[in-house]
Amino acid sequence: MDETGGTEPVPLPAHLIERYPRFSLYNSPYPAHDHGHAIDLYPDDDAGRSGVSPVAGEVLDVRTVGCPDRPYAVDTDHLIVVDAGEHLARILHVDPAVEPGDSVAVGDSLGEMVRSGFFGRWVDNHVHLEFRGHDRNPYRASGSLPLDVDVPVAALDWDGTGTVVETGDSYALLDAPGGRVDGYAAVGSDAGVPLDGGLAHYGAGGRFGPAPGSSQLAAMSSPSASAGATDATVVELLGEPVGIVDGRDVAWGDVTVLANGDPITGLSLFASRDDGFGVKLVTRPGAGDPQFGVGEDVRVSTVSTDEPVRLD
Repeated sequence: MDETGGTEPVPLPAHLIERYPRFSLYNSPYPAHDHGHAIDLYPDDDAGRSGVSPVAGEVLDVRTVGCPDRPYAVDTDHLIVVDAGEHLARILHVDPAVEPGDSVAVGDSLGEMVRSGFFGRWVDNHVHLEFRGHDRNPYRASGSLPLDVDVPVAALDWDGTGTVVETGDSYALLDAPGGRVDGYAAVGSDAGVPLDGGLAHYGAGGRFGPAPGSSQLAAMSSPSASAGATDATVVELLGEPVGIVDGRDVAWGDVTVLANGDPITGLSLFASRDDGFGVKLVTRPGAGDPQFGVGEDVRVSTVSTDEPVRLD
């Protein structure tokens, strides 16, 4: 097993994922997310601030760690280590109401989610989950196993247009593109590959589908990303090249996202089954990004640039 935690993926069954209306493997600059080795799970509104456990087992340890000082977030985060049987589970961004020796079941509250200083201002509260072997150090940021999410994610056909339905300090949410589908969906590339990650502000992203080495690899959700498509391939969005996909990793290219012709920080891409699924524009006022109001029509485009925004 190497320093990235090996290559044998850990399966995440549908009954686990379906407790959460939204998830992402790549939409973070945190190194644990590299190559899809961690997942962020967003509880539904009924959970309130509760960090709902995605695993069952015995709590082995809880730790509090410092994080970057942000005016919109707390300056400490928390790690909960759970013996989940075959693997150790690492859970972050929950202020633990559990302690070593406690038993937890899937769906139990572990405590209140926290707005961590590791988050961008536009990032919603969520539960971060990783797995690693019992012989691995559970406290290091690296060393977790790749994850194989056993739910299909449909690629939504998007023409780049939308109407703002919600805004925050650093984001604007557009209404659902391409209609609704049953189950989970994500913005699709021009070739119909569902995309994941912060385009292009996080530098690296991904595509939804089975992990390399998974028995589900032949069931990729897009013909253009089938079992044979393991070589590097250009990814296009809105008629422009935006990155290179290799397996399920995507290296974003030197691109800028434009909204109504003005540059913004980027797009926040994820899988969702919410009725209110939309496209999230990352618009940081401190960076000079344009701001949008609810009801405003927006057209998004992508262009090549010599100075891409990179926040990682």
